[in-house]
Amino acid sequence: MPLPDRDFDVTEVAVPWHVLTSAGHDVVVSTQRRGTVPAADPKLLDGVLFGRLGAREEPKRLYHRMVADPRFRGGAAWEDLVAADYDGLLLAGGHATGMRQYLGSRVLQSKVADFWRLGRPVGAICHGPLVLARAQDPATGRSVLHGRRTTCLPKYLERSAHLLTAWRLGRYYRTYPLHVEDEIRAALATPSDFRRGPRVLSRRDTADDPGPAFVVRDGNYLSARWPGDAHHFAGSFLALLEESSAA
Repeated sequence: MPLPDRDFDVTEVAVPWHVLTSAGHDVVVSTQRRGTVPAADPKLLDGVLFGRLGAREEPKRLYHRMVADPRFRGGAAWEDLVAADYDGLLLAGGHATGMRQYLGSRVLQSKVADFWRLGRPVGAICHGPLVLARAQDPATGRSVLHGRRTTCLPKYLERSAHLLTAWRLGRYYRTYPLHVEDEIRAALATPSDFRRGPRVLSRRDTADDPGPAFVVRDGNYLSARWPGDAHHFAGSFLALLEESSAA
């Protein structure tokens, strides 16, 4: 699980971490520099606007438990990653400016492309698919997502969050001038390869209720839209890992 030094999404990291480690998997956090202890976007812990719009209470509890775990430390620098050493790759999201370190790293994109070629499980949620969209297959020069089906943070959700908070927080919810969905669509082979899913605005899934969630699986690749899909995404990624291991 590669991460930036700061500003990743609380739910999209803490929920998969909890699900995977509880199932007995070793989750190796990778940061730009080995040994870094990454930190989530503080606004998602304290409340984005007047104490609201942040992470829910359960993911926040899981986050605090996760960062207290000695294993939650950058166990490998991005440039030192050897793709074949890992059984799966999980790309979480986040929207604050600190995410650009991770989303825009050419080094990380190269390592992700190496892992993609192995055909092992890859999961990406929210902004996470941007890393894949920017990772190039050296044989074709195209994004590794070219020819695959995916979802990501939908444009309507990104726009809604920005319009709701821009008067106070400026471009906090706009990581880049181009919407995430637009960049992802540009990397795909056909428009129909993008799956937006049902419209949602606030309802999120839980460990006991996957109803609001939406994920897309295409072979070894699993994608989801936003923190509201995190529990179902994590459980589905766990199943994908176990299926791959059994095979």
